[in-house]
Amino acid sequence: MTPPPDHPTDPLEPVLFEVKRTIVGQDVLLERMAVALLSGGHLLVEGVPGLAKTLAVKSLAAAIGGQFQRIQFTPDLVPSDLVGTRVYHQHTGEFQTQLGPVFANMLLADEINRAPAKVQSALLEVMQEHQVTIGRETFQVPEPFLVMATENPIESEGTYPLPEAQVDRFMMKVVVDYPSNAEEHAIVDRALRPAAQTRAMLTPEKLTRMQERVQQIYVDPALVDYAVRLVAATRTPSTAGLGDLERYVSYGASPRASIALVIGGRAMAFLRGRDYVLPHDVSELALDVLRHRVVLSYEALADDVDADTIVTRVLGAVPAPEVALRNR
Repeated sequence: MTPPPDHPTDPLEPVLFEVKRTIVGQDVLLERMAVALLSGGHLLVEGVPGLAKTLAVKSLAAAIGGQFQRIQFTPDLVPSDLVGTRVYHQHTGEFQTQLGPVFANMLLADEINRAPAKVQSALLEVMQEHQVTIGRETFQVPEPFLVMATENPIESEGTYPLPEAQVDRFMMKVVVDYPSNAEEHAIVDRALRPAAQTRAMLTPEKLTRMQERVQQIYVDPALVDYAVRLVAATRTPSTAGLGDLERYVSYGASPRASIALVIGGRAMAFLRGRDYVLPHDVSELALDVLRHRVVLSYEALADDVDADTIVTRVLGAVPAPEVALRNR
């Protein structure tokens, strides 16, 4: 028997099961989506074309319910196409505010790197403060609010790299890989049949209540210290005994990374039916939280050293704490 959405041991199982009626595999991506939903963070998904990145986000939005908007980013977009603008009505002689598609519970920014920096920057305020300023007026977006963006890593012509300030506002960056042969066989088999309609298994109000419960998950101070040490080691690897990586790092992760590790760890614990966080909950998210926040030097590019390699080395060098479980 399928548990209800608020079931304490697997709260989002009905939602993820409904998404899996459409999506084959992608277990890591779906779990990270669930973490982002419960944490109130934003998600950046990177992968080559044809891996169902957009379909996964659309299916999750349909399973959650609420308002969903999809923006196809193109080079000719302007900021007002996202946030809205003031429109002059001649018959009344007044300006009226026309709100843009960012006013939704879940916003899909599809191929976000196809738009120039001024358009990408239009999302800065709404991602950080959940509000949009148009003229002299400020408008709040609906709650809960979540941005999921996709980008194509292999295409450079007609694309614009995301500014560092923009990238840092994404809680996690998930890299999607090719499916296995068995998964691809199932994908093709499903493509031969009519697509299943995704049903709404949750409401924004229930999701908000889940987010409130996640905030009550206990975090041991040693885990906060662990998250801070991990992030600090990306800035100065020599402090973790990784002096050979110093020349490869121009800038390390910001304090947003430390916050994301701890808050994401809470969401992982909640998904696994615990009311306390373990070191594994934090370390498991480290790659997704840190990979897009480490700015590599030209030496790293020349030596073919990527951010994942550096973060993996840091994870191995920074010891995880031993957290004593509390009696319940």
